[in-house]
Amino acid sequence: MTTVDASVLLRPGSVRVRRARKGGSAGLLVLAVVTLVALAAPLLAPHSGTTPVPAGPFRPPLDGTLLGTDELGRDLLSRILYGLRASWLSALSVVASGVVIGGLIGVVAAMRGGWLDALLMRMTDLFLALPGPVLTIAVVVALGPSLPHVLLAVGVVWWPWYARIVRGEVRNLLARSHVDAARLAGVGTLRLAGRHLLPGAVPAVLVTASLDVGNLILALAALSFLGLGAPPPSPELGAMAANGLPYLLGHPWVAAVPATAVFLLAFAANVAGDSVRDRLDAV
Repeated sequence: MTTVDASVLLRPGSVRVRRARKGGSAGLLVLAVVTLVALAAPLLAPHSGTTPVPAGPFRPPLDGTLLGTDELGRDLLSRILYGLRASWLSALSVVASGVVIGGLIGVVAAMRGGWLDALLMRMTDLFLALPGPVLTIAVVVALGPSLPHVLLAVGVVWWPWYARIVRGEVRNLLARSHVDAARLAGVGTLRLAGRHLLPGAVPAVLVTASLDVGNLILALAALSFLGLGAPPPSPELGAMAANGLPYLLGHPWVAAVPATAVFLLAFAANVAGDSVRDRLDAV
């Protein structure tokens, strides 16, 4: 029986690495396309998304409009594009804030150590121990339903994961010889963190962030479904699916179209995240 050396599969020219790089490129392309569509929603949408169109209410797909109209006669395609913009950009903003806040806490805890490390990590553990959905709903209810309040509430429970990841990566890097050499050379704390520690934590953070986008899209859609997002008539995919439930039997597209959009958006985000992970693993 012929055996294959594992190192061969990891060489830059191997089939596995080439496939991973192609998959990573496809994942990044998906991210770029979805981001461009989200940013260009006002240009791509045929209607405003908040006012009725001449086709009238409860028009099925391909009958005057591409995806049909809702109970008020608003074009579903336009509302989907605007809702995609809100969901996608909101998920990216929450991930970015989590990376920044959690990353700063993690690197400070790892580099300072001692009582400050213990204090920051116990605070992180406290947020991790709290039931995230309950805390998020409580914050939104206390502040009032709106998209900024939803983003704030989700951001409150999302940063601790990045704090843990960055702290673990930085602590591992602190034991490396090149960090000791940099310290002996008189490198300052900020330069040591920026040039020798944080770059080493980027791959783990990037993989986690890319996979988190899909989870955030579902979380934001669920909060909108519960009526905690932006108030009507703002188009949000979760709220659109919730509003279409009473008409599911007679006019199923009113709920099915936004629900399908949530599924496809989350699926695309997860595929892109898996591709980014495979690409980094193959490097």
